[in-house]
Amino acid sequence: MARVAAIDCGTNSIRLLVADVTVREDGSRWLRDVHREMRIVRLGQGVDATGLLAPEALARTRAALVDYTAVLRRKGAERVRMVATSATRDAGNRAEFFAMTGEVLGVEAEVISGDEEARLSFTGAVADCEPDDGPFLVADIGGGSTELVLGGWNGVLGDVEAARSVDIGCVRLTERCLHSDPPTQGEIATAVSVATEVLGEAFAAVPVAKARTWIGVAGTVTTLAAVARELPAYDAERTHLTRLSLDEVRETTERLLAMTHEQRAAIPVIHPGRVDVIAGGAVVLRVLAEQLAEKADITELLVSEHDILDGIAFALA
Repeated sequence: MARVAAIDCGTNSIRLLVADVTVREDGSRWLRDVHREMRIVRLGQGVDATGLLAPEALARTRAALVDYTAVLRRKGAERVRMVATSATRDAGNRAEFFAMTGEVLGVEAEVISGDEEARLSFTGAVADCEPDDGPFLVADIGGGSTELVLGGWNGVLGDVEAARSVDIGCVRLTERCLHSDPPTQGEIATAVSVATEVLGEAFAAVPVAKARTWIGVAGTVTTLAAVARELPAYDAERTHLTRLSLDEVRETTERLLAMTHEQRAAIPVIHPGRVDVIAGGAVVLRVLAEQLAEKADITELLVSEHDILDGIAFALA
């Protein structure tokens, strides 16, 4: 058994998982959470427009990382890995980010490729699934990118057949298209068009028609599941492995798009840091759902609370 710490720094959020990972004789891995935490730091603020990480975004990320470092040391993590995804891949001043993470954490963050991001998400997402329900298509909707990965799972190891990361996510789509409060019909139509075009690159690279089960991971998907279920408070145990139909995805998206910022902020399950971008993420999810209904005859989404963070932890064992 190893106690490990995984940190995932995305466009919108930074998350920490401290976990005990046990490797069994058959090679399978079992993960027990010791500490799991998420903060919205919006590292990707304005990156799509400026190509640079904003000073205030770096400051927010540094503050969260200082606290995370204290936690993982207090919990006795033996191995630490931090990965950074879309925002830092795109930023012209990313060296400043690396210097900061190395100074605070003691190990430099790794900027992973979109394909590796997809593979780690796949490993985390399928671990609770029955192998016979595959092949699995895992969709990870982040702040700046969305990953699609297709593969199988034998109960011990994941076997990835195809993966593709494309530059569309809840922050990027909101900043690019959804400017009014609430968004106008014209803005929504533009957002749908942009999401459809960009996601088309992923569908061209990943043979989704082979999939039997579609799994959605990360904050946009889990938040939408909590909204759809009208939970009184966010509860990961109640959202994990819940299922949403295509109609539920459509209805929840329409509901969020019709709301003002103030109305969305009043929904208790939406984290304050997601209020302004959750409708953009919902558009991405709805486009995915409608395309999968057409291309793969899949009309149900399986929601997973386990994702790239769990995949990083498994890889450290």
